[in-house]
Amino acid sequence: MEEKVLMKGNEAIAEAAIRSGCRHYFGYPITPQTEIAAYMSKVMPKIGGTFLQAESEVAAINMVYGVASTGKRVMTSSSSPGISLKSEGLSYLAGSDLPALVINVQRGGPGLGGIQPSQSDYFQATKGGGHGDYHMIVLAPSSVQEMASLTMKGFELADKYRMTSMILADGTIGQMMEAITFPETKSETVDTPWAVTGTECKRPHNIINSLSLVPEELERFNIQRFERYAEVEKNECMWESYEMEDAEICVVAFGIAARVAKNAIVAARAEGIKAGMIRPITLWPFPKAALYEASKKVKAFVSVELSMGQMIEDIELAIRCSRPVSLCRRVGGVIPNPEEVLNSIREAMKGGN
Repeated sequence: MEEKVLMKGNEAIAEAAIRSGCRHYFGYPITPQTEIAAYMSKVMPKIGGTFLQAESEVAAINMVYGVASTGKRVMTSSSSPGISLKSEGLSYLAGSDLPALVINVQRGGPGLGGIQPSQSDYFQATKGGGHGDYHMIVLAPSSVQEMASLTMKGFELADKYRMTSMILADGTIGQMMEAITFPETKSETVDTPWAVTGTECKRPHNIINSLSLVPEELERFNIQRFERYAEVEKNECMWESYEMEDAEICVVAFGIAARVAKNAIVAARAEGIKAGMIRPITLWPFPKAALYEASKKVKAFVSVELSMGQMIEDIELAIRCSRPVSLCRRVGGVIPNPEEVLNSIREAMKGGN
């Protein structure tokens, strides 16, 4: 059994990526994710990998596009404003069906905002981020351990479905330190017959391109892509259920908000309120089926977010507005405390009776 190591969340992402076979990293420093780039800058040259601090976020995502075209595992990381600059490249990756891993350790916004934690990039991550019809697989860790394990999972899913995976973390999880173990990595070779690796005159040329000037052809590509997305929704949805067996109030939260919510649920049950939580681990695909089943038993839902209210819309859609959904939120880099979440649970219980 591998012994535990004490690491920051950002460092855990970097180490997990390296253990997953990532040997190419392109990025640009921005708080609160800079430790990822710093870790890569130290380790990559020692293992024959490539670390490059690009001249901009735009350059970095296009370097990712280039390496992804060869079928190699590649990663970039940034924080909220930097991801906005990468959004055109994210759309090009999707339009070319290229696997890659993108890390967003969120900070408050809009604009430059602040460097404190936030979850206000939820819409940007789950509804596309760039132009056109596409999705990314979006994974939301709530611990340093999951920063490592979901990074590995992100690479696996990106290769499996030829999609971009995104780790959507918040600044708190990126900066906090916890003892973790690294899961064993799979040694299987990923088959990439589509990659541009040189033909050696043994096969036809592969072309990586997102341009389709024939409308019917572009329509066909989009339909095929969404058929693949439907498979992701069917097979890869992940969530954690906590105290939901007899719950009358269902809290929905991810990232650091979910950790706070667990404490509030313990306190609520001490008062006789049967509260539980569904924690989405994949924000896309969103655990719609789990929430819909919960709506048949609970009286109300509480969405706990570090935003003005974004995930709450997906909760309402998932349960088809069959139960009241209230919002417990703090923004601007402020994290709700357990008492605030507990008060929201109390109010939901009153309204659900």
